[in-house]
Amino acid sequence: MVAPDKPVAAGVDGSEGSGRAALWAAAEAARRGAGLRLVIVNDDPVRADHAEQAVHEIATKCRAHAPDVEVTAEVVTGRPVEELLRLSGAAQLVVLGARGRGGFTQALLGGVSTGVATQASCPVVVVRRDVPETAGPVVVGVDDSACSREALRFAYAAAARLGADLVALEAWHEEGLLAVPLAPPDRDRVQHEVEQSLAKQTAPLRERYPAVRTREVVQRGHAVSALTDAARDARLLVVGHRGSGGFDSLFLGSVAAGVLHHAPCPVAVVRGAG
Repeated sequence: MVAPDKPVAAGVDGSEGSGRAALWAAAEAARRGAGLRLVIVNDDPVRADHAEQAVHEIATKCRAHAPDVEVTAEVVTGRPVEELLRLSGAAQLVVLGARGRGGFTQALLGGVSTGVATQASCPVVVVRRDVPETAGPVVVGVDDSACSREALRFAYAAAARLGADLVALEAWHEEGLLAVPLAPPDRDRVQHEVEQSLAKQTAPLRERYPAVRTREVVQRGHAVSALTDAARDARLLVVGHRGSGGFDSLFLGSVAAGVLHHAPCPVAVVRGAG
């Protein structure tokens, strides 16, 4: 999944939130042994000088934060989503702030972050303005879909780089809005089936990353609530872009947008292979 010759890219806009995201990206680039590419997308020629100043100020902070990382900075003219998606094709990871509040508020989040996170060619991490200082785990949502399997691999690699534990969480509930709750024996049966499925999914990665302590959690309930709650003290929450596994009620694709808005920690959205 990771291409060592490609940089970590960060879309910035001069706001405090995007600056913190850029620093997170610089630290991640250092962990990956990669370069860092900072980009402001400017759609107003009048702001060209301001954009150049803003991106170079952020670059200076990133170089101080991660002195071993090669940092490049540039201003790109165009539409934010289109340019950031194009940027994702030449990056191993794109990092965005959760909400832009600077002179280029259209360059980043709100709708732009969600659009980029769900369409990018590489994984996307969305960093909230108030990144918590925590030694918590990496949490990953699992549902046995192709995207979920990619997310699980991404999460294990991230946990190994961070020296963090990993929590693999699979949530389930009765299918359909009008579904009748399962009787206790059936509920126990489904719970056991999901626990077995989760253990099967994590087994090869446990073997590949023996230093990463893994905790498997199977929970009856809505995935957004379960993941948001599990990520309260997390260093990173990882979800797949779209879920289509054997448990139809999991639909991680719709979950991605939910956790992007509600999770208290950085969120990585990972697309399936191909």
